[in-house]
Amino acid sequence: MERLSRRNVMALGVAGSALIAAPGLIGRAAAVEKSKVIMGVGGKSLLYYLPLTVAERKGFFKDFGLDPEINDFAGGARSLQALVGGSVDIVAGAYEHTIRMQAKNQDIRAVIEMLRFPTIVIGVRKALADKVKSAKDFKGLKIGVTAPGSSTYITVLHAMVKEGLKAEDASFIGVGGGASAVAAMKKGEIDVISHLDPVIAKLEADQDIVTLIDTRTEKGTNDLFGGSNPASCLYVKQDFMEKNPQTVQAAVNGIYKALRWINRAKPEEIADAVPEAYHLGDKALYIRAVKASQAAYSETGIMAQTGMKSVYDTLKALDKEMAGANVDLSKTFVPTFAVKAASMVS
Repeated sequence: MERLSRRNVMALGVAGSALIAAPGLIGRAAAVEKSKVIMGVGGKSLLYYLPLTVAERKGFFKDFGLDPEINDFAGGARSLQALVGGSVDIVAGAYEHTIRMQAKNQDIRAVIEMLRFPTIVIGVRKALADKVKSAKDFKGLKIGVTAPGSSTYITVLHAMVKEGLKAEDASFIGVGGGASAVAAMKKGEIDVISHLDPVIAKLEADQDIVTLIDTRTEKGTNDLFGGSNPASCLYVKQDFMEKNPQTVQAAVNGIYKALRWINRAKPEEIADAVPEAYHLGDKALYIRAVKASQAAYSETGIMAQTGMKSVYDTLKALDKEMAGANVDLSKTFVPTFAVKAASMVS
C-alpha cells in the first residue's frame, strides 16, 4: 500500500499549487469567513465517519473557530444531494462522489482523506451461507446497502461485476446506518449486506452473517480492488472553497486533529469519545470494531494518486454514465489544505 511520510506531505505543498488551491491557503491562520457551517453526512454513527464525530465531540472544530451543525442523512448519496442542492456547506462522504460530480461538470473537490481503505464488509445471511459462497452467487438476492448509489452499493456491485454479474441481477435495498441496518438483516428483509462497522461487528458477533469480503484491511482492499482505494473524506464545492478558504481550512484542521488523535488513541478511549448509542448496546463489541479498522484511518490526510485512479477506474467500469467520462483527477482532490493542517496542528 502506498503510504506518505511527513516529508512527502510537505513536498506536496509545492506540487499541490498546481491543483487549483483556494486563494489565501498558505500563510498564517486567519479568521474564518463563516463560523456557523452546516455539514452533511450519511450514517454518522458508522466508523467510516469516526473522524467527524471525534472532531465534533472533542471540540476540535471549535478549536479553529467553527460551530458546525451536522445533518445526518440516510446514506452518502443523500448527503451529496444536499450539497448539490445547497442545504449543506461541507460533506463528510465517499471520495468517489467527487469524481462523479466532476464528470457532470459540477466542481466538487475533496479536501482531506479520512479513510485509506473502504472498510466495507460484504456478508451473507447465515442461513444462506451454504449456498452463497461468493459474489457470483448473488443473483436474485436482496442486498442491503446504506443507500442506493452510495459507496456500499458501489463496492458490492464491483464484487458482482468481477464475477460476471450485472446490477440488474440483484435487488438493492437501502437500509440506512446503525440499528436499522442490523434490524433489516435480523428480520430477514435482506439476504446479503454491504455495510460498515459497528453494524458489521454486531452482525458478526451475533452470528447473523458470514463474511465474504472484508476491506477493513490492506489485504482485503487489494484483493477486491487490486490496490489502494481512498474512502471517506471531506468534500466541498469549489465556489464555496474560493469564497471561504479559511472556513474550509478550519474544517480540515479539525478533521486532521481528529485523525492524529485516532491514530494515537486506545480503542477504549475512542469508544468513550463517541455517543453511547453508537455502541449498539455493546461497548465491548464497539471496541473490537475499532481495533479491526483503526489502521485504515489516514495518517496524513493526503490521498495516494494510485488509489484515486483505482476509484476512477472502478466507476468507469461499473457505471454506464461514467464509461465515456474524461475526468481530471487533479480536480477531485486539493491536498494543500491537509498540508497546511500538518503545520498547524500539534
